Order: sequence, then C-alpha cells, then structure tokens
Amino acid sequence: MGSVRKASAWLGLVDDSEMRYYDDEYAEGSEPEDARDAWVTDPRVRVTAETAQDQGTRIATVTPDGFRDARGIGELFREGVPVIVNLTAMESADAKRVVDFAAGLTFGLRGSIERVATRVFLLTPPDYQVISGQERRSPDGFFNQS
Repeated sequence: MGSVRKASAWLGLVDDSEMRYYDDEYAEGSEPEDARDAWVTDPRVRVTAETAQDQGTRIATVTPDGFRDARGIGELFREGVPVIVNLTAMESADAKRVVDFAAGLTFGLRGSIERVATRVFLLTPPDYQVISGQERRSPDGFFNQS
C-alpha cells in the first residue's frame, strides 16, 4: 500500500476496510527454521555473510565481557579471520589477560598484533598485511595547512 493511501486512510478520506496493515498469510513462526537461524548471532561477534566466508574476506569484531570470551577470539583467529578486539568494556586486569592471550596466540600462529586505539587491538593472520595510512603521507600532503 502506498504512503499516500495510508495517509488518506489515517485522515479518514478513504475507506480502509479493504486495506490491511499486515499480511493475512503471515503467521507467527511461519518462517523456516534455517532462515531464522541465519540471522541469530552473538551480539559480541559480528562476522560478514557466508559469501564473504567463501571468498575469505571476513573480519570479526569482538567486544569481550571477560577472559572467558578469549576462546572465541582464538577460534576465529585459527580459522584465518582477522579479529578486532575491543577491550574498552573490560576491567583492567581482565583486559591485560586478554592482551597477553592475544599476543601468545598471534606469536604461536605467526600472525601479528597491532594496537589500533586505546584498548583496541587488531589481530591479523600471517597471510594478511596491514598498511598504515601514516606511512603513505608525504610532508607536502593534501591536508598540509602550513
């Protein structure tokens, strides 16, 4: 139904008895189970769609609540997925433990760890190369205000 028709019905200019605001065929739970499960994710881990997984272009972001979430970081990294770990929501002691775990994980699997921001780290597998934007800047750059 068009927005003009909806507005007209709301104002009482047209009869809305034939208008439906929902689909009669839709019933709660009528969606196939596999389609519903495709949208269920852990809110702390966001990974791109299955097509990206097939192409090997996934990046995961993890915001752990405690050290118990370190296992999820390790499993993603072992699969070859770069992981951004955001430790801003953690207590200092647990954050240090997760950083130590991440450092050992990247060393053991020949990857690399890089601090992106305060308490935010990027773990990259060995077949990825991180290019820093500061390396590419020239002193006569576009944003030079002098």
